[in-house]
Amino acid sequence: MTAPMFDALDREPHILIVDDDDRIRELLKRYLAQGGARVSAAGDADAARRLIASFDFDVLIIDVMMPKEDGFSLAASVRAGSNVPIVLLTARGEPEDRIKGLTIGADDYVPKPFEPAELALRVNAILRRAASRKMDAAEEVRFGPFMFNMQRGELSR
Repeated sequence: MTAPMFDALDREPHILIVDDDDRIRELLKRYLAQGGARVSAAGDADAARRLIASFDFDVLIIDVMMPKEDGFSLAASVRAGSNVPIVLLTARGEPEDRIKGLTIGADDYVPKPFEPAELALRVNAILRRAASRKMDAAEEVRFGPFMFNMQRGELSR
């Protein structure tokens, strides 16, 4: 991988991977890090919650089928208090599962098996949309000694 694959932000995105399968977690961690992301990983929902409480993430990639608490439940609870983008990753590819995932607030639903490159492209597209929404929502933008209030259309020093 020569060029960074994540170009949506002016910094490296911080991605959390939540999957109970060590091989998938490590594969994604390595692949996304090579593409220019900072990647954290958790093996279950409890570990993910601890990380989410400690760090700001730009995207969560959550496996649906995990022991104890499934990814649907984790995604729903995260969505209740946050707008962080969520990608559900799962072997459950039935239409009703995809509908359930999107209904609880996931931004995308990727069935296994998957191509890591496709997942990275989907994540980058989500990051672009999220960055665009943040720019739209920003009321004031500072640059140098100037501040521009977009809502009022005022530039001040």
